[in-house]
This record gives sequence, C-alpha cells and structure tokens, in this order.
Amino acid sequence: MGHAFSAVGWNPQKRKYDLVAGGLVSAYLVLFIGIGFLLFPDATIETLLIRGLSSAAFLLLHVILAIGPLHRLTPAAATLLYNRRHLGVLMFILALAHAVLATVQFHSLGILNPLVSILSGGGAPEGTGTIPFQVFGLAALIILFVMAATSHDFWLSRLSPETWKRLHLGVYAAYVLLVAHVVFGISQQPGSDAWFWMTAAGTVILGVLHLAAARTGPEGLVQAPGAGSWLEVGPADAIAEGRARMIEAHGDRIAVFRHNDRLSAVSNTCRHQGGPLGEGRVINGCIVCPWHGYEYDVETGCAPSPFTERVPTFQLKVERGIVFVDPTPIEPGLSATPVSVPGAPPLPPPAVPSADGPATPEADA
Repeated sequence: MGHAFSAVGWNPQKRKYDLVAGGLVSAYLVLFIGIGFLLFPDATIETLLIRGLSSAAFLLLHVILAIGPLHRLTPAAATLLYNRRHLGVLMFILALAHAVLATVQFHSLGILNPLVSILSGGGAPEGTGTIPFQVFGLAALIILFVMAATSHDFWLSRLSPETWKRLHLGVYAAYVLLVAHVVFGISQQPGSDAWFWMTAAGTVILGVLHLAAARTGPEGLVQAPGAGSWLEVGPADAIAEGRARMIEAHGDRIAVFRHNDRLSAVSNTCRHQGGPLGEGRVINGCIVCPWHGYEYDVETGCAPSPFTERVPTFQLKVERGIVFVDPTPIEPGLSATPVSVPGAPPLPPPAVPSADGPATPEADA
C-alpha cells in the first residue's frame, strides 16, 4: 500500500483467501460424505451432512485458535492472520448449518417444542445418558453469533478496540463449550473412541502452541533495565532494516524501527485492534501492522491521507552505538526527529520555507 493508502476493501487478496477457504471446506465435506457412505452404507445423507458440517466447523475453530500463536512462532502464518475474521465467519456459518439440520432431524418432529427438546436433551438415543450435550452447543453458537455479527470494522469503531477485543476473546469460552458438546455427544454414540482421542489431541496441540508462544514472546522484545529518563534499547546494528526492536516501558511497549538506516520509535499498539506494530515491517516508508495491514508513517506515526489515525512517537538517541528511547510520548501533532545508525550517511538538514518556492534544505551559515 504505502503512502498511496486506500481503504481495505474486498480486494483480490481477500477474494483469493475466501475462495481458497471455501474450496477447502467444500472439498472436505465431499470427502467426508463420500468416505462416510463407504464405511457406513446404511447412513443417510442428512446424518452424514450433519456430522460433516460439525466436524468441519470444529476443525476450523482449531485452525483459527492456532493462527495467533503460530504467527508469534513463525512469520509464515501472517497470511492466515491477516484475514482470520473471514475464517471465523465461515466457521459460524458451518456451525449454524449443522445446528439447523440437527434441530430439524432430531428435535422438530416430536411433541416438544424444538427449543425445549434441545434444552432437555431430547433426541438422544434412549438409555445413553441424561447429559443434555446440546445445551453446550447452543451456548457456544450464541457466542459465535455475537462474534460473527460484530466482526465488521463498523462495530470495532463503535465499541472501541479494547471493548471489541475483550468481546472477541469469547471465542475461548465458545471453544470450551464446544469441547463439552463434542465429548458428551460422542459419549452417547457407540464406537466413538476415535473421535474422543482426536478431540483430545486437538486440545493438547492448541495448549502446547499457546504455551510455546507465551514463552517465546514477541521477537525482538527487550526489557527496560531501569526507570531512568532514557531507557536502553540495545545496539543500533542489531535492528534489521525494515524491522523493529521492542522494549517494555512502564507497562507499555515501544517499537524502534530501522528504515533507510534511520531509527524512529512509535507506540507498539495499532489503533485498529491493538495489533503489535513492532512485529510488522516497513514498506514504502510505512509501518504495516501484521494483523490487518493498517499503515503508519514510520517517522510521524500518522496514517497516510485521507486517514487520521495516529500512534504516539518517541525521541531517540544513540550513544556509542547503543540506542536509547525517552519513554515519554511526543505531544500529539508533533513527531520526533529520526536518528542515524552509526556509520550511515548523516541525516539531511531540516527543510525551511523559501520565499522563492517550496521548502529547501537549510544551508550552512
């Protein structure tokens, strides 16, 4: 994108992402139903479709929950992270289709109201237990509906990034409910040990990924050694071109970027959804947030026109090759002057207005 920034719409990359996701899900359902008919010739198409939709939604939820920690562990997951909300909406659609078909097949033909039947555990084979596993699925579906309905940036702007983020952490509650729904549901079906162990394996894999990501932490993150007026970031030559090094500063994080052998510091928090700017990179003079591609000028912290978002900037200095940052944000509307990496060409003199034309570099006296 760069300085010619435009709104992120339904661009070709998003269309390709959605087509690939939809194609993979469709292929999975066809494969699931085909294998189901081979293994269980007496099964009906409705039963296999219900099970295929549920397993596809549950598998996709595992993928969604794995994307965050995978991105922390390897940048290769950035493409999945960029449009993760699309996967979430697709997963809800699959879960909703499963719920509708299951309700029609198992709860709509009895004497009870379908909702009463679901809440009371109706539709289960007789003598298989009394745990109403459907209730867990219904509760999870309600949470997923709220998340899908508020996934658009319209709700992000209305709710604020912090509130929106807390709301969408409900995916973990939905996951716990769905695990209970699956475990108690398959426990009422004979010969379902394989499904139980696959569910357990998925839960363990997610747990390991999240623990590994938590232990690894963001790449390039350093802890401030003290609470002085200037905090040490580290050697200037340790910051790769186009990338950043982050530092913890009084409970917040500051990202120090290197671009064209100049160093600039901005807040690590994206104004969109609180994404970690320091884990992104500089493209065409703009920091690109790794979560959804929002951009900010690396030196001013301002989003390119016509957008008005801005992240705070911070003053830097380099002494004996070591970078230091002042943790006090620059006053809004102003920006810090970038500093040169030792050994790099000196910064050009600041531009001054000229009576004969546009601003020109200030000449030496």
